[in-house]
Amino acid sequence: MSEPAKAPRRLAAPLERRGADWIYRSPQSGPTGGPPGGSGRGDKHGAGGIERIEAFFHGAGYAMHRHDTYAIGRTLAGVQSFRYRGSLRHSLPGGTMVLHPDEPHDGQAGTGEGFRYRMVYVDPALFQQALGGKPLPFVHGGLSNDPRLFAATENLLRSMDRAMDPLEQDDGLYELATALDAAAGTRPVRRPVDYAAARRAREYLLASLEHTVTLDELAAAAGRDRWSLSHDFRALFGTSPHRYLTMRRLDLVRQLALAGMPLADASAASGFSDQSHMTRHFKRAWGVAPAQWLNMLGATSPATR
Repeated sequence: MSEPAKAPRRLAAPLERRGADWIYRSPQSGPTGGPPGGSGRGDKHGAGGIERIEAFFHGAGYAMHRHDTYAIGRTLAGVQSFRYRGSLRHSLPGGTMVLHPDEPHDGQAGTGEGFRYRMVYVDPALFQQALGGKPLPFVHGGLSNDPRLFAATENLLRSMDRAMDPLEQDDGLYELATALDAAAGTRPVRRPVDYAAARRAREYLLASLEHTVTLDELAAAAGRDRWSLSHDFRALFGTSPHRYLTMRRLDLVRQLALAGMPLADASAASGFSDQSHMTRHFKRAWGVAPAQWLNMLGATSPATR
């Protein structure tokens, strides 16, 4: 989708406070072909192969165009209208937009209040790799109310103001690929599971709490290709590699904090980029902030200050 205005520095103010149209490109999102801010396809691993944006338009957003990536996202506020495959569609908050590669579409506000949305642009080769070489899934109509697909976009479309951890991004891509495949009605295919490889991956994660881990790095340590390993790990341990690593890091944070280490130091020692990064994951895991958790336990240490 073409770029009509420079992105602002700050995200998500109410619609009525907006002045000009804007596009915000998430930090260190990999370049892809076609969407706003992109220039070329880029590397298909790590940060490459995807781009994440948030945007706001008062009226006409972009003319009819097409690009060679999937565009998958959510309308956050307002009505987002677009012409796609011969019909005028209207996207509202709560659903998921799925625009397929090489399909012409435009975009404009459906009401006078404008619209705000978030979108992730994904190289289709990444989905095909994640699905084991299956044909690309196709969701008809450009809109879906499938709750599996909506949930699967969450990891890739939240926290737009920071770069994603490489393993977190790959987990999100795998979840989105499988949800997209399910929403398209593709029949599931049973895939063999390699327990030894998944166990090696788990052991590698446990030894790597203090540094960044990529799915490629994990696959090399496990002796299994990256997407098969992601499937195996979920099947055998009930969670994704990134989620498993995050929970073990949070376990270490709790251990260190209870021993009296300040939360900022405990965050750094446990592999988080900073205390706010750790706190976001802590609240997602247990529903309370770490300082509140310590206070509820009656801990009296420098960590609670």
